[in-house]
Amino acid sequence: MEKLKNYIYGQWVEGTGNGIPLYNAVNGEQVAISDTEGLNFEQALDYGRKVGYKNLSSMTFYDRGEMLKKVALYLLERKKKYYELSYKTGATHVDSWVDIEGGFGTFFTYSGLAKRMLPNTPFWVDGDTQKISANGTFLGTHILTPSEGVSIQINAYNFPVWGMLEKLSTSLLAGVPSIVKPSPFGSYLTNAVFQDMIESGILPEGAVQLVCGEPGNILDYVQDGDSVLFTGSATTGRKLKSLPSIAGNAVRFNMEADSLNCSILGLDAKPGTPEFDLFIKEVRNEMTTKAGQKCTAIRRIIVPENLIGDVQNALSKALDQTKIGNPLSRETRMGSLVGKQQYDEVVRKVNLLKAETELIYDGKHELVDADYEKGAFMSPKLFLNDKPFEKNISHDVEAFGPVSTLMPYKDAEEAAALAKRGKGSLVGSIVSHDNNFVAETSWKMASQHGRIFVLNRDSAKESTGHGSPLPTLMHGGPGRAGGGEEMGGLNGLHFFLQKTAIQGSPDILTAVTKIYQQGAEKKYSDKHPFQKYFEEVEVGDSLETAGRTVTDADIVNFSNVSWDHFYAHTDATSLTGTIFDKTVAHGYFILSAAAGLFVSGKKGPVIANYGLENCSFFKPVYAGDTITVYLTAKEKINRGVKGRNIPSGVVKWLVEVVNQRDEIVCVATILTLVAKQSPFIDLNLKNIQKTLNGLTESTQPSWGKMSPQQMIEHLEHGVLVSLGEPEAEKCFTPEEHLEKWQDSLYNHRKMPKDFPAPYLAEDEKLLELRHKNLEAAKISFMDNLKRFSIYYKENPHAEHTNFVFGKLNKEMWELMHRKHFTHHFEQFGLI
Repeated sequence: MEKLKNYIYGQWVEGTGNGIPLYNAVNGEQVAISDTEGLNFEQALDYGRKVGYKNLSSMTFYDRGEMLKKVALYLLERKKKYYELSYKTGATHVDSWVDIEGGFGTFFTYSGLAKRMLPNTPFWVDGDTQKISANGTFLGTHILTPSEGVSIQINAYNFPVWGMLEKLSTSLLAGVPSIVKPSPFGSYLTNAVFQDMIESGILPEGAVQLVCGEPGNILDYVQDGDSVLFTGSATTGRKLKSLPSIAGNAVRFNMEADSLNCSILGLDAKPGTPEFDLFIKEVRNEMTTKAGQKCTAIRRIIVPENLIGDVQNALSKALDQTKIGNPLSRETRMGSLVGKQQYDEVVRKVNLLKAETELIYDGKHELVDADYEKGAFMSPKLFLNDKPFEKNISHDVEAFGPVSTLMPYKDAEEAAALAKRGKGSLVGSIVSHDNNFVAETSWKMASQHGRIFVLNRDSAKESTGHGSPLPTLMHGGPGRAGGGEEMGGLNGLHFFLQKTAIQGSPDILTAVTKIYQQGAEKKYSDKHPFQKYFEEVEVGDSLETAGRTVTDADIVNFSNVSWDHFYAHTDATSLTGTIFDKTVAHGYFILSAAAGLFVSGKKGPVIANYGLENCSFFKPVYAGDTITVYLTAKEKINRGVKGRNIPSGVVKWLVEVVNQRDEIVCVATILTLVAKQSPFIDLNLKNIQKTLNGLTESTQPSWGKMSPQQMIEHLEHGVLVSLGEPEAEKCFTPEEHLEKWQDSLYNHRKMPKDFPAPYLAEDEKLLELRHKNLEAAKISFMDNLKRFSIYYKENPHAEHTNFVFGKLNKEMWELMHRKHFTHHFEQFGLI
């Protein structure tokens, strides 16, 4: 039987012991052996701290986000084999989708957050700058840097993939290396996904390690800067948290424990209402998804006392329709528990519940293509606690399977009180269309819940469900649920980051944070800042504009154009008792006039106005006042661009408007989209002619078999096709891939060297020389390139078919030629 290998100190290592046999939860057959005996855990942690930390922490947040996306795409292409292994854990296809593609989705989400909201630096400036001196020469702010250590994640058996990737998404993005310790049960699935992560070569050395089996004494070696993330039982979590190595070394510890989550049916949600039906469906799903092996599953069903019988009958019928059995069968809606050991543990807890509460539904016991002897199957079980304020067993004991307890309440006060008797839950849900009931109940139960999910007819269609933690929202809960927090958007990174206050002068804070601080030195040059590409802009680049004197006509005209006839701008007789001496210029006019002063009218790399932040008006501007503007590059934000958009970044500009007395009258931050410099040759005829002057008959290609003349005639043929001379008869790219190929014209990725043009492979005649020599070919090529320029000026809406990219318009043909020319000019060493 195959032993699962562990991946530590950069290599795959097999344990030296007998290990733990792992069984198929459906048919009882042995799948693998997990074994960690003989592993040097101290060396593994040391390797992570030294190699992994150095490699990850030196990357920028933006680059780590891009790394997560690449890993997720790589795994997504290989998902089929993960599903085949997931079925062996007892998971149905839907269960597996939540685990496998839910995990990939978390990587995608955090990648998107990083590329939209995090800086292209290895640190992250947190919050605003604080002015801590009278004249602003001494400032303070905070930066976040990766905690200098390694993170150990100890995961439960119910989500072998999502459990790992959910924690890695935040630790890797924060720049902290991880050691993954999955539960042995289902670890063969974790191992398969992890192998592909390593095989991809995307993650830097030391970023991740894997331990499949018992954790041994791994936690004995944690030290300051390290962190531990635990998912599992509250009892085990508390034991780990109190270990001397953790408690005594200030090791960060996050616990996400199982909890007795509840769902409350509103007083208004009577049979026949959409909410009643939604409630039954939601409870059924949460009892049966993953066979109830979810830390967010509904364990306590809280319903109005007069509806107990209705809910019992409706839920029993819904559970009867849930077929149990082999996950590979199309009929199956609920699979097995993860193994016999877990089955025995759930039975033990069920017997504890039976001692105090009544088992009112034990399910149908037929199985689809499976049997109880071989697999770890259990029918859904519903208990009734008729006195939930007296009988506490339902609030204390959790059977981690398809088991839940029904209990009555009288009013919103009682519903909230019962919800809180779980002593801390990951999630509680309320199903109601009564806003007042929801409002009163939710805030009263919130102190004991990490998440409150409200469901009704308005949100049902797009709802993600009671039991689904989302990457953008916090996952965790107080008390029994562990007191931890995971995910929650960018907040999930803070656990892995050290927050440090930085104090100093404006110049110092600008140098440290890479964000311009008011009062720091400005950098002036003859080149207008809006004429610089994204890569060329430097923080501190500044422009001082000419002055503009505001007139009464400006104020009147702006009132008429904007329809803003506020009395302070239009009625001098109404100013008594106000802060104004006379009619005042509109604040938005001052901002617009400032833009008129600092914007460059000439076409350049600035693509568009992207937004406006923190606009404040400090002093009134009257007719006769003269305003001057100081424009300064404040911050650069790299930006991922998809589809048919020009690659660009966002530049934040500080706008300071002063009057003739050098008093600041307005400060704002404007955002612009700024194009990135293209690596491709432009279609300037003089530049291309100059480039071709370096091409001779003896010039040898760096790759491929083309001669210099064949290359020029090949490019000329492409230009002629873009003029419809001749019109390409077909496009060789399948229709379903065409949009993706056309989108690729807009990015800055170069054409691959080994890409064979499909039409050349079919028609070798295109490579036969048509001109008498290279010089004649050059002249003809340049003549046709000039014709191309004139043609699309005269026919701006013309479209012609390309053999690879399909029907292209003027813009797309220009992008294609730029890429294509660059590709072949580099082939012959011309650029």
